[in-house]
Amino acid sequence: MVLGLEQQKMKEGKDLIRYFCMPCKPTKANGGRTRNLPCHAPEKWEMFKSYCIRDVDVEKGIRRKLQHFPIPESEMGLYRLDQVINDRGILVDKELVGQAVSCDLMYKDIVTRRAYELTGLENPNSVVQIKSWLGENGMVMESLSKKAVAGLIEEADGEVQELLRLRLLMAKTSVKKYEAMKRSVCSDGRVHGLLQFYGANRTGRWAGRLVQVQNLPQNHIPDLELARTLVKLGRFEDVELFYESRPNVLSELIRTAFIPKQGCRFIVADFSAIEASVLAWLSGETWRLDVFASHGKIYEASASAMFHVPMEEVTKGSPLRQKGKISELALGYGGSVGALTSMGALDMGLAEEELAPLVTAWRSANPHITQFWWDVDAAAIRAVTEKKKTRVGRIAFEYKRGILFVELPSGRKLSYVKPRMALNKFGRNGLTYEGIMENKKWGRIETYGPKLVENIVQGTARDLLAESMLRVEHNGYPIVMHCHDEIIAEVPEETGSVEKMCAVMAVQPVWAEGLPLRADGYECSFYKKD
Repeated sequence: MVLGLEQQKMKEGKDLIRYFCMPCKPTKANGGRTRNLPCHAPEKWEMFKSYCIRDVDVEKGIRRKLQHFPIPESEMGLYRLDQVINDRGILVDKELVGQAVSCDLMYKDIVTRRAYELTGLENPNSVVQIKSWLGENGMVMESLSKKAVAGLIEEADGEVQELLRLRLLMAKTSVKKYEAMKRSVCSDGRVHGLLQFYGANRTGRWAGRLVQVQNLPQNHIPDLELARTLVKLGRFEDVELFYESRPNVLSELIRTAFIPKQGCRFIVADFSAIEASVLAWLSGETWRLDVFASHGKIYEASASAMFHVPMEEVTKGSPLRQKGKISELALGYGGSVGALTSMGALDMGLAEEELAPLVTAWRSANPHITQFWWDVDAAAIRAVTEKKKTRVGRIAFEYKRGILFVELPSGRKLSYVKPRMALNKFGRNGLTYEGIMENKKWGRIETYGPKLVENIVQGTARDLLAESMLRVEHNGYPIVMHCHDEIIAEVPEETGSVEKMCAVMAVQPVWAEGLPLRADGYECSFYKKD
């Protein structure tokens, strides 16, 4: 539809697929059958065949429209590797998964029963009923989101406080990951297709599918193996005895449900501060490059540069390091007070009046990054309005056949379809393009320098990971999963080493001269965060 093809896909397709390709409910009317066959609806079957033929014609039309933009062979090589990794899959500890689901069901039943005893509500899971009960007991709440409930727990007391705590426990969703594993595991005991190639269309990064491994909870339990063993053996009362919260234990054990096959162990390695390194490299912020090339303590170094104090004074638990950390996490892509707040600056104990000065201090300490945002903004606008090739350092911009192409240092191009200038949310004339919006519909999207820089940095980090995956695989470390900037390989016990895999991963590509790359890793008998 977006390409304006003469032939469009048939809208009846979804219903026809549902009718012929999915099991149906047995009823008296359909003779108790569980599948619809061509003989059951000959007219629908003819239409289904027409739909399939039209689909092929439309795909051909799309290919003709895009023939001027061939997929580079380098990307095809990565796609082939992606298929190898998907075919290989990753083993799931089905026993742990089954027990975790049982443990959660049992716990939720206990919690729900207590909430029922406490409130007398017909359904203590009902948002409307809980809000009404809270209102009657002196606490009016507009939202029952986790954040809203957690924020009011300390202000409440007695039965109201207990119900709010129960609400948080009932709303714990981590077990859904276990259920997703259970649904997704194949007959070989492995899950396949966890990551979709080029799933993030703006940067080219992989996207999580099925279990959504890109947002797994971290693990902080020191005796992770003991917790894992207790759940796996079904000793749920012991879990309750040894640990504060059963749901938290289940949450932290999700990663550990991925295990290597017999005779192997996982070697896990990831790039250190890759986005921050790439941003410094592209913008020419040399003091940051020196940090990444040496000790790598960017939070301490950032605080030192922002507040003009010796780095030795910025210790692990100091308020200055905290300010340096939150600034690093929130401000690299043009963020301001709102970004600091979203990142939890106020929850960390910072006062609201401290936020604006923090933004100013960070930008003053990073003048080349700040300038890079607006140089990129100007170059992209010039490429679109003047239809000429522009460049900012290692990044090139070109308008061609109705698309703004942004060429990354690797040579790969990011694309922004039908770009044009329009009045943006800041009240000034800015760049817009067409794409898939947050509501999953096609529409016009605003962008500007810092947002483009975010895409450029993340796209470059993706290319670094992709090239390192090819090298890691080629050197005998079979990849079973990767996540953000981390690679998980399933390696036979007697071969390979963490040091070798990290060294292979950190080899500098020819196009990344001057970029400090470092990979850190560890080995484990089940997947975890070290």
